[in-house]
Amino acid sequence: MKRTLITMLLALSTTFGFAADKVPAHPHIEIVTSLGAIKLELDGKQAPITVAHILELVDSGFYDGTIFHRVIPGFMAQGGGYTPGLKLKEKGKTIANESGNGMTNVRGTIAMARTNDPHSANSQFFINVADNDRLDPTKDPYKGRWGYTVFGFVIEGMDVVDAIVSSKTGPAGKFSRDVPVVPVIIKTISRVSYE
Repeated sequence: MKRTLITMLLALSTTFGFAADKVPAHPHIEIVTSLGAIKLELDGKQAPITVAHILELVDSGFYDGTIFHRVIPGFMAQGGGYTPGLKLKEKGKTIANESGNGMTNVRGTIAMARTNDPHSANSQFFINVADNDRLDPTKDPYKGRWGYTVFGFVIEGMDVVDAIVSSKTGPAGKFSRDVPVVPVIIKTISRVSYE
């Protein structure tokens, strides 16, 4: 099974125009928000397509000025696709689903948001504030279900994530609820290095 997954990822990496072995194994990024900073370690070995895509967006400055637009206590904080005023920023490029890579949706992990189409992840991500194993793929081969790709974890600033998810929320734009009343701005996301 593991050999099949690796073969599939290598084939997909060629399709998406990058070499999986060129993706950094454990890059660090920092999300600076209006409520504080969150530092994460990404896993380029377990989720090479996702990490390469995220780093491309980070390096281009795509995330700067976006918001956390959906926060649910006891569940997760989602952002990276909308600007204040709920204007959609993300483009049409989507990536292959890498759930089932051995990483699970537990508290403190970061995963890709998507629609019902398992391969529709674009720029939006969420940080789990609880153990959400229902977001992982099912293991039953007869009732298989794609999960939500986990691609890293918080190494510093989980208190900031908890503050974000505790924001007062309400309806806004096309969203019927869960939008922070006071926008939580993602000022920048950048690569950082640790010695």
